[in-house]
Amino acid sequence: MELLKTILHQKHCDLGAKMAPFAGFDMPIQYTSVKDESLAVRNSSGVFDVSHMGEFLVKGADAVKFVDFIVTNDFLNAGNLKAVYSPLCREDGTVIDDLIAYKLKEDEVLICVNASNIEKDWNWIFSKTEGFDITLENQSDKTSLLALQGPDSEKILKELGLIPREDFTYYSVGFSKFEDSEVLIARTGYTGEDGFEIFCPNESITVLWDKLLDLGVTPCGLASRDVLRLEVCYPLYGHELNDELTPLDANLKWTVKESKPKFIGKEKLSGHSSKYRLAKLSLDKGIPREGYSVLNLDGKTIGYITSGTHSVVLGKGICLAHIERDAWPESKEFSIEIRNRVFPATYHTKPFVTGGHK
Repeated sequence: MELLKTILHQKHCDLGAKMAPFAGFDMPIQYTSVKDESLAVRNSSGVFDVSHMGEFLVKGADAVKFVDFIVTNDFLNAGNLKAVYSPLCREDGTVIDDLIAYKLKEDEVLICVNASNIEKDWNWIFSKTEGFDITLENQSDKTSLLALQGPDSEKILKELGLIPREDFTYYSVGFSKFEDSEVLIARTGYTGEDGFEIFCPNESITVLWDKLLDLGVTPCGLASRDVLRLEVCYPLYGHELNDELTPLDANLKWTVKESKPKFIGKEKLSGHSSKYRLAKLSLDKGIPREGYSVLNLDGKTIGYITSGTHSVVLGKGICLAHIERDAWPESKEFSIEIRNRVFPATYHTKPFVTGGHK
């Protein structure tokens, strides 16, 4: 099957990006090096083309009520022009996807979902609309999305005149004008740094991309995006989350608001514990990779790595791992098996890197 392309595909090729399949799209993996791109985001600014993500618009008198029902987090009480991160779960508590919902108006909500799950999410959400006064529109094909991330991102967005308002805090959303088009700006991102995600009509995205690069923003690929999110321990669907696990298995209990009177999965998630605990582990030698076994002091396998990489900031291997709850070592001493060799791992209670989001 032929790979899909974002509007910026030719721009990436012209920059010499290494392209590869991702979620059905031909996407830029890196331009120069993962190290350079990761450090640009940590120290100045970088921009990611994430136009492969999916966007669903919910409109109608029950828009907010409906979104609050289908997600586990509290969307109903979020303020207007605020964003909420949440898992999307089945009745049995397993995770269909994780998403961000943006409360644009009392009768209008934008939902942004992972690229690999667009069709699955759309079918699920559409199937739950009965009894709600809403309409749904899949805007994925006509919406492009850029993620401008890093400590200089606010200054750059101000230079472009795109900051929606003076008091624009973390997880806020607002509208601006660019090239005679209305664009949606959200102070969100997937790197742990301050930054913005810019939802833009397809016809305006190439001009915005060029302007950002003209201002010295570093183009970044999906490889550095994965390193950055793992350094700050953000979960990724298909790794820490999947169709067999609940949010509780990925340290996302904080997103499950049991006090809500009603949401899909409430009965199964309320008062229940997880099958796994998520461990943050680092190695002084070796790079932990997805699927590698995690061992206890006795050499018994007690879990597996869900995401692993070499941290650019720390200069060592880091990973997230699912550890069987019943086998969790009270000593918090772990080791990782890499190609039949066993390496001691350091357990972390906090993210490996402290990001700089506002």
